[in-house]
Amino acid sequence: MTESRPYERIPRQHAADIATKILGGAGYSQAHVEVMARNMVEAQAQECHSHGLYRLVSCSTVAESGLVNLTATPEVTDRAPGVVAVDAKGGNSLLAFQAGVGQLVEKARASGIAALAVNDCFHYSALWWEVEQLSAQGLVALAMTPTHPYVAPFGGTQPLLGTNPLAFSWPRPDGEPYTFDFATSAVARGEVELRSRQGEALPEEWAIDDAGQPTTDSTKALAGALLPFGRHKGSAISTMVELMAGPLIGDLLSCQTAEPGSSARKGVQHGELVIAIDPGRFGVSLETAERLFEEISDQGARLPSERRRAAKREAAKAGLLVASHLLADLERRAA
Repeated sequence: MTESRPYERIPRQHAADIATKILGGAGYSQAHVEVMARNMVEAQAQECHSHGLYRLVSCSTVAESGLVNLTATPEVTDRAPGVVAVDAKGGNSLLAFQAGVGQLVEKARASGIAALAVNDCFHYSALWWEVEQLSAQGLVALAMTPTHPYVAPFGGTQPLLGTNPLAFSWPRPDGEPYTFDFATSAVARGEVELRSRQGEALPEEWAIDDAGQPTTDSTKALAGALLPFGRHKGSAISTMVELMAGPLIGDLLSCQTAEPGSSARKGVQHGELVIAIDPGRFGVSLETAERLFEEISDQGARLPSERRRAAKREAAKAGLLVASHLLADLERRAA
């Protein structure tokens, strides 16, 4: 959380009501509204501010653009013994994931490993929400998706790659799963957008301007490009995501798409790949992995997602933490 922003806490039901009203008013079907609102509220409860209620703004914008099928019914295809495909029909990715996840679980349990390919979807959400649904069922999960071209490759000066998030979740016998979810860019674009709304500067080495020069100005960064994390290493991982969740599943690269309103030739839809693995089929006991997690914790190091889970516990007691300026904006939209 960025302490310079004023925040306030609201009841979870109030957050859900805001999300439902805004999404319904934007024209999304009831099926889409239910899963999207649930996702945004859960992200907000865990203080994932760039992927929580803030996403109501972009989802409203894309609805107004007419570029997304707001009432799409996903079509599920049993493509192979270890592959299930879902055509999102130009709609939101969350409903498509929900439509195909049951078959993904069945195939992973039968074969040991299976993949879910989601095509032609509009994707806005954090991937941990999806992989943790699988680890809750005892499966190891990996998910990835391209975005729009916001990131310059290492050594480059122009946006080409997406922020291309990658998420992984490992079930644990007693307690929360081991989960990480991060953009392969130096930071999620949503965080830069939030800082721009507040006039906040960026750390160095996050972004370049439209002339390819380093910048800490969040507004100039949005007009230029983000940089990959870890320099050439992040750039390579981002390229892997492009290939795995693009051409491999018969979908688009980030550079073949565009954010709403930025191109008359390119659409906003792309693909997503989710892989589920049944550790039991590999003859592995989950207890074996606990040694690693214990060793990490014994050194005083924090496991990924511990901060967000602590935030969720606090939200259950005190309400959801929301930036005051964003809350005022959303309440106006809901009204």
